[in-house]
Amino acid sequence: MTTDVADTPEVLWRPDPERVAATRIQAFRDWLRAERGLDVSGYDELWRFSVEQLEEFWGAAAEFLGLRWHSVPSAVLAGDRMPGARWFPGGTLNYTEHALTGADDDLAVIFRREDGAADRLTYRDLREQVAAARSALVALGVGKGDRVVALAPNCPQTVVAFLATASLGAIWSSCSPDFGVRAISDRFTQIEPKVLVAVDGYVYNGRSFDVRPTVGQLRVRIPSLTATVLIDYAGGGTVADALSWDALLAEHAGAEMAYEPVPFDHPLWVLYSSGTTGLPKGIVQGHGGIVLEHLKATVLQMDLGPGDVFFWFTTTGWMMWNFLLGGLLARSTIVLYDGSPGHPDLTALWRLAAEERITYFGTSAPFIQSCLKAKLHPGADFDLSALRAVGSTGAPLSDDGFRWIADEVGRSVQICSVSGGTDLCAAFVAAAPDVPVWLGELSCRALGAAVTAFDEAGRELVDEVGELVVTRPMPSMPVFFWNDDDGSRLREAYFDTYPGVWRHGDWIRITPRGSAVIYGRSDSTLNRGGVRMGTAEFYRIVEGFDEIADSLVIDTTRAGNTEGELLCFVVMAPGAELAEVEPELRAELRRGLSPRHVPDRFVEVAEVPRTLNGKKCEVPVKKILTGVAPERAVSRDALANPAALDPFVELARGS
Repeated sequence: MTTDVADTPEVLWRPDPERVAATRIQAFRDWLRAERGLDVSGYDELWRFSVEQLEEFWGAAAEFLGLRWHSVPSAVLAGDRMPGARWFPGGTLNYTEHALTGADDDLAVIFRREDGAADRLTYRDLREQVAAARSALVALGVGKGDRVVALAPNCPQTVVAFLATASLGAIWSSCSPDFGVRAISDRFTQIEPKVLVAVDGYVYNGRSFDVRPTVGQLRVRIPSLTATVLIDYAGGGTVADALSWDALLAEHAGAEMAYEPVPFDHPLWVLYSSGTTGLPKGIVQGHGGIVLEHLKATVLQMDLGPGDVFFWFTTTGWMMWNFLLGGLLARSTIVLYDGSPGHPDLTALWRLAAEERITYFGTSAPFIQSCLKAKLHPGADFDLSALRAVGSTGAPLSDDGFRWIADEVGRSVQICSVSGGTDLCAAFVAAAPDVPVWLGELSCRALGAAVTAFDEAGRELVDEVGELVVTRPMPSMPVFFWNDDDGSRLREAYFDTYPGVWRHGDWIRITPRGSAVIYGRSDSTLNRGGVRMGTAEFYRIVEGFDEIADSLVIDTTRAGNTEGELLCFVVMAPGAELAEVEPELRAELRRGLSPRHVPDRFVEVAEVPRTLNGKKCEVPVKKILTGVAPERAVSRDALANPAALDPFVELARGS
């Protein structure tokens, strides 16, 4: 793949040496020097140590970060191979024990809902509620290895239910209550849960939604269920034969807290692939891998600890909810927000940041782009003096997005653009408190993540765009896929292209500085006249226009169609006309990319099809436009807005 590599870009943020000296990553370097006799002076040296000496790094990290072993492991790593590496064999521990170590009176959870509902829990409160919920689950017959699923939003009850489940060694899975019945049952039915925890309703964008009909249908579709627990969350009402969450916790109040010791790779939760074609794959991660990876991320990469207030806008159907809970591992305060980020307007989350004195504010690149287009000035309009970092993920952050954060949120705020995936429930290209922020770039590869770019022959590339690969195992890699007894589906998902090497499916360029640029999914590449380019480069230009609210670019050249078209589908901003902006769009794409990457056609659509997690459906739309039957190209139940697919199906039929 080719792309223009610019000179060193502008530095938007530099770490303050005095601040770095007080960070936890510096404390780890000092600890390595004192306890291990290792002198690693800066981030790059520490990263190289972390990927070249896996056992030494992860063993040291586990000790420094305070993993609480019930049985001490016999080794750090049994076999440096993928798939099949076994971490900390013989060691037993429990996720929930690590999540509840905060001081009694420290705030653990701040909850805010868009309609004004709110709650606050100290670590003492959280422990007491988790103990009661744990006792209630035991009374319902839940034990080690059983599955508990939740149809619930980002609220304290969901956190309590998860921690209670994990404390037993039972296995957790969740869906956001705005998912459709088919999408939920496609996920939950395959793991055969024993207990369903659900809310009676939820609020979003100023409206209330009744979830009880969905709960009723799920109970019919999931025959393994032996109990349903209903949370009175938004509007009251009951479901026949369902148990009351509040009554159960009251009945079991005062129960003793306990933690079931489980092996390092014992299943903690099941996350899911997008399920755009076929059933979503159940991705299983283990207790130890998540504890260690999320402690490394929150404590070392993000410098979170007691006194920090950590927020990420997410739903329970996205891996970032699971990652947000990692703030508890670091003994910080986590902020749960349930509702629309645009209600009553786009300042809602910035107002939340000011009111709750958030120190680390996480969101998505599309949200930043929306704020930019709305010409918001949160740094001027709100007191964000507590804020030290803004995290962004879900899509590549545009150069304009970087500049907007610097200009409108604050120059003293670190911009933490990160990339990873549900597959590892982690970011492997990230930020660190001692690494600068360069315009348009992700600051560094995460500690312990042997990330590089490969060409088609499996050769490493430097400062050139290639396939994002991970060449050495990480603790939070999936322990298995659900119902994949021989491991064939897992190997096919990550290891078929480069045997023994994890291929993630993104285009990446690693700079000589160790920073990175993500160019979008490699299976949706724009291939024009032999010049390949990632879709993210295209979106940076197109969506930089105020007149364009959203866009989707598809190259139909592949799939044997050598005479395909480059099509750009655009969602126009209110009052904007495609005809008026198209000439300038074409000229800017010609200048910014190449003459080959000027679309053959611009087509206006009402909205871009997105998965339930908000990802643009590039590959399914591409399949449809290259002749694949719609029902084979995508499962509509996996889409947040299924009707948005209709114009593309009509276009394919008419072409």
